Amino acid sequence: MARTSDDSWDITESVGETALGVALARANETAAESPLFTDPFAQLFLDAAAERGWRPPTGAMAERIRAIGNYAASRTKWFDEFFVAAGAAGIRQAVILAAGLDARAWRLPWIHESVVFEIDQPQVLRFKEDVLAAHRVAPKARHVAVPVDLRQDWPKALRDAGFDPTAPTAWSVEGLLPYLPAEAQDLLFERITDLSARDSRIAVEAFGEGFFSEENLARRREQIAQMRAEAAEAGDEMPDPEALWFIEDRADVAEWLSEHCWEVAALPADDLMARYHRSLPAGINEGSMPTEFVEGVLAEAHSR
Repeated sequence: MARTSDDSWDITESVGETALGVALARANETAAESPLFTDPFAQLFLDAAAERGWRPPTGAMAERIRAIGNYAASRTKWFDEFFVAAGAAGIRQAVILAAGLDARAWRLPWIHESVVFEIDQPQVLRFKEDVLAAHRVAPKARHVAVPVDLRQDWPKALRDAGFDPTAPTAWSVEGLLPYLPAEAQDLLFERITDLSARDSRIAVEAFGEGFFSEENLARRREQIAQMRAEAAEAGDEMPDPEALWFIEDRADVAEWLSEHCWEVAALPADDLMARYHRSLPAGINEGSMPTEFVEGVLAEAHSR
């Protein structure tokens, strides 16, 4: 499904389907012998999607999801710790951008009177809320869904939903940036900065020059082509998330934030996985993931 500037999707199609891949990775980690985290809701989403006709990946695609499982688990754990630390610092307002099937509002130990705003496509948020309501699962913080496309005027929708721009906020940008054009990425961070009070925090999974380099993309395409061929022989169709990406030169996230009053620290993905005693198999990107995890604190709020 080719991307357009105004496309939309349900949970079982286009960018929405990638959320199911993430849920599958989280379900796999939850079932592991020594999981970095537990997400008991991930399997509920997978089961509900299967009832809608979604088929879990098999063969080569299933193997790839397992192969990158250590990266996905490390990423989830890092964002979990970010929100817990923000709460410990007294921040009671959180915004999860492109929330997908993220269930942190339901599974993390939020401090008293916390509110978690989730922004994503209306169909995606509705699916998640319906599944959790059907299983009588209550959030552990006040949960507010903000059904709006991030390429639209989401700041207005967020304010209309009760967001307080005068209160420090914890923002997360996980698994999102490749699905935005470069210009939209800049606008996203401009809007976050404009909405943030001093001492707000931000956590970003950043995809920089190394990720979009021709060398890395060529290596990845070769691996995916081989997997697609194996899947076709088995009678399966294997989607490629790259078809949903905007492969464009874009600003370095850590540099952009530093230039806009955020005090920033960046951690390469390989170092993050090493922190949790995890690694990638040699057959995936030669055992290295060219992303980094950027965390920042706003030192000076912009005038509104």
